Amino acid sequence: MKYNIIKFFCYSASILILVSCKVNTSKNEKDDGWEYLFNGKNLDNWIVKIHKHELGDNYQNTFQVRDGVIQVNYKGYERFNERYGHLFYEKPFSNYHLKFEYRFTEEWMEDAPGYTYRNSGVMFHSQDPKTILKNQDWPISVEYQMLADAGDGNPRPTGNMCSPGTEVFFEGEMDPRHCISSSSDTYLWNEWVQAELIVQDSLVIHKVNGKTVLKYTKPQIGGGTTEGYDPEIKQDGKLLTQGYIGLQAEGQGVEFRDIKIKRLE
Repeated sequence: MKYNIIKFFCYSASILILVSCKVNTSKNEKDDGWEYLFNGKNLDNWIVKIHKHELGDNYQNTFQVRDGVIQVNYKGYERFNERYGHLFYEKPFSNYHLKFEYRFTEEWMEDAPGYTYRNSGVMFHSQDPKTILKNQDWPISVEYQMLADAGDGNPRPTGNMCSPGTEVFFEGEMDPRHCISSSSDTYLWNEWVQAELIVQDSLVIHKVNGKTVLKYTKPQIGGGTTEGYDPEIKQDGKLLTQGYIGLQAEGQGVEFRDIKIKRLE
């Protein structure tokens, strides 16, 4: 009898400890400051803008939710026809740490430019999607570019920087290149990759699978690449410290999941 009583109290104490740990873990996760931008169910709080279409027109359901991920899907397309698309979160951010995971799908529109093969990205410091004109191809923004193995035996790092309508300082100098390659490894197209973007004042850091692969500073409006924009928006030389975050669709199928952000001081 005494043994059973002791056993009961030990069991009860164990349950209390487990419950306490679970409560504390949940509290710590909440207090950790991370906010999920994607709810895993629908595209609430996101805004679609596709080249040649009005704001909010999700042509042929390009952006959709499947099995808990945001998927760029071209099954309804006959031709790509330069329908570069972006799915923007509804509000802008400054000074933050963004995390997400991505992988490519087998789908690729063959009439899209060749460079779009196993290529996508996440735009940040973007102009307000409401200011993007119907026939503007790319938002004025900075891009965290995602690439994967193209099957040709050549290295193809991911977590690169591209600059539609913008410029950055790299290694202390203004860099004229549209894209700057990172130091990351090359990953398979169907492999989930963990991506991170840290924006702190004028410093930008790209990370891939936990490793820092690229740093640069002073992102600002300037340069070329983007076309069809409102000239009043493209104020060359204006430093960018805040803006909208957008998921890219440029002819290659891709999936995004676990998109979360933490605001930094």
